[in-house]
Amino acid sequence: MMYLVVYLSSKLGQVSGRGLFKVISDFYPRWLLWSVLTGVLIGNTIEAAADLGAMSAAVMLFVPLPGPLIVIVVAIVIFALQVFGSYTLIRDVFRWLALALLAYVVSALLAKPDAASVLRGTLLPRIEFSREYLSILVAIVGTTLSAYLYTWQSNQEVEEEIAKGRTTLEERKGATEGELRRSRRDILIGMTFSNLIMYFIILSTGSTLYKAGQTQIDTAAQAAEALRPLAGDAAGILFAAGVIGVGFLAVPVMTAGAAFDFAQAMGWKNGLNAKPRQAPKFYMAIGTITLVAVGLNFLGFNPMKAMVWSGIVQGFSTPPLLLLILIMTNNRKIMGDKVNSKSTNILGGATTLAIFSASAGLAASWFL
Repeated sequence: MMYLVVYLSSKLGQVSGRGLFKVISDFYPRWLLWSVLTGVLIGNTIEAAADLGAMSAAVMLFVPLPGPLIVIVVAIVIFALQVFGSYTLIRDVFRWLALALLAYVVSALLAKPDAASVLRGTLLPRIEFSREYLSILVAIVGTTLSAYLYTWQSNQEVEEEIAKGRTTLEERKGATEGELRRSRRDILIGMTFSNLIMYFIILSTGSTLYKAGQTQIDTAAQAAEALRPLAGDAAGILFAAGVIGVGFLAVPVMTAGAAFDFAQAMGWKNGLNAKPRQAPKFYMAIGTITLVAVGLNFLGFNPMKAMVWSGIVQGFSTPPLLLLILIMTNNRKIMGDKVNSKSTNILGGATTLAIFSASAGLAASWFL
């Protein structure tokens, strides 16, 4: 499912030469544009707030400062890097910290889970129609198939084209079969590793925290215990490195992604390749979204639970946007002869139906 949604977003950006919301703005009515945009802006802002809170909680394992103060400092650093540096700089500096997530693979193995239970749970998952089960299911969908993934991927395809000197729409439009084939390969590899890491995070926490009776995670220190089989007393350091590293990658994607969407809807010049003086409204939008995300952390939410709830919010906004992307990538006015194949549409329809059913089931559980 992740491969499908990322590939469709990538193909849309490559073939149309536009970001997702620029496509909606150019080819669809304004009411649809603003309906979809509202949900994306809310989801991205809440997700950015939750990520900032999680980063703050991780830093607090070692720095005895109030959480809100850490949130402000982290947000200022990230915003300064976006304004005076670039996303590429952030990626190059902090992506190595994300390698700390590989520690969950080793930790899961060192915890020595029961092999039979693991195989049974992996191949024959137990499905429950309870509020708790559906909440986690929708949160996982929202975290992995969320709206920011679609918009960011399409925008990055455009950014890369601009970086190559293709600054006009006519220069960017179109993609060869070879380019699309390379995209499919890269995205398949990336999404496979993403899911493997998620699998081992679930396995390592299930083999350590759940086994020890910790079924409610309220603090970063509790979450860090999942890495104790590997790191011992240094588990907190390893956990913090992973959360901070991933956060420094995720927050700019959330805030800049939402700013991309809003700027395209308003017709403003946008792009991380542009300097602040060239796209002042775009960078002002990034600052405003960052400020709102910081403010949400002053409402006293538990950062661990906020991560789950932000995933649920994203999960509800995912089905309609994915359906719209399927419609757009089958529109010959947008895609020319690069419309979806029958197999892509079948997988896309099944994905949309599955995630809509999960969201509908959760909504029904709130009233039953």
